[in-house]
Amino acid sequence: MALDYLDFEYSEDEDGNGTWDAMASVTDSRWQALLGEVQQVLHWASQDYLGRRGPLDEGGDWDYDLSAQDDDSGRPLRIRWQDAQGVMDAEPPQPGGYGTVTLTLSGTADFGDALRQAFDLE
Repeated sequence: MALDYLDFEYSEDEDGNGTWDAMASVTDSRWQALLGEVQQVLHWASQDYLGRRGPLDEGGDWDYDLSAQDDDSGRPLRIRWQDAQGVMDAEPPQPGGYGTVTLTLSGTADFGDALRQAFDLE
């Protein structure tokens, strides 16, 4: 699965656990497409990847952090991944404006290998 909006940067800790950070800013007309891509990644992680979600230091295999803001006002936007329904719930940026979504994934080496393969990440 190719990603058009999310461009992940990777870092790794001394235990081999990885963190993938992505930030994407789009016009309000592309907002739903960006949210669809975030939804695709989180759906894959929660449904297709067989690991347990939770903090890595508490035995989880992967976890995430998600935020959004209206770029014109600097105001945070409500955004939430509804795992049980498999959908994003997000407030849009102002009409004619830009919005930014930040997605951080953390995971074990196995999660990282699966993520790279699923989304053709380097």
